[in-house]
Amino acid sequence: MVITLVMGVLLIGAAAGLFARAFLMPRLRTGDALGNIGSYGYTGAEQGRPSRPLGFKLNELASYLGELIGGAAKRDVSLRNQLRAAGLYTLSPGTFTGYRVLLTAVLPGLWLWLSLGLDYPTTLVVLGFVLAMAVGWVLPMTILRERGRRRLADIEYEMPELIDLLVVTVEAGMGLAGGLQLAGARFGGPLGEELRLTLQEHNLGIAMNEALRNLLDRAGTPSTRSFVRSILQGEQLGVSIGQIMRNLAREMRTRRRQLAEEKAQKAPIKMLFPLIFLIFPAMFVVLLAPSIYSFLGAT
Repeated sequence: MVITLVMGVLLIGAAAGLFARAFLMPRLRTGDALGNIGSYGYTGAEQGRPSRPLGFKLNELASYLGELIGGAAKRDVSLRNQLRAAGLYTLSPGTFTGYRVLLTAVLPGLWLWLSLGLDYPTTLVVLGFVLAMAVGWVLPMTILRERGRRRLADIEYEMPELIDLLVVTVEAGMGLAGGLQLAGARFGGPLGEELRLTLQEHNLGIAMNEALRNLLDRAGTPSTRSFVRSILQGEQLGVSIGQIMRNLAREMRTRRRQLAEEKAQKAPIKMLFPLIFLIFPAMFVVLLAPSIYSFLGAT
């Protein structure tokens, strides 16, 4: 228990030092800058500095921890793609790594505080400490991957509706950009967000082909890949966009039906575990318990 108490004190001291350094350094630099402004003779009315929310302060702390670890996280292309797939465009890989480090430090500290208060055995405290560190490091990445998977699945599911809308708008005389703008206004969820972001890039001066390639980099689902590549090849070969969209809509409908059939075929296999370990034991108890009781009573 003495070793555990010493480790807890050291961790709490290190966390307090990081918090102090993260929050005091910007304020000291701001004070120096304001002092320099006063030396230049600025006499305007002082305005109170608005208090920053807690989420902003946590973001600053996570960014600081990411910078403290090093620049390896910033160059992690896989992590950056996962953040884009999850829709976290404003969160950098370094800040996300800082959140992982922060959670890895906070969860073991909470466990030590709870275990010391409840007087757990030393072995349990050490095992819980190691487990809390592992959970703090792995949990954010697991949540990120699951959020990205669900978001890409939603985009994949809504792509046929987008293609049908583009078929109607293009054959009605609208251009591809106009059809995408109409679709972006009508669609919500992840697909609508991606369409609006693509249109914002196009309005800022990026060519539509390049904006569509960026869409493919952010949401690289099979339907999105087919959609972007078909449009790019159609413009290069001079094929009608309406005919391409109609063929693509038929292909995506077939792909959605095949995906539904695949999930239906996997359902019996997924039902084996609850059937064998949860349902069958209860059935055996209900069916065999009276017979066993009668047999034991007869003997």
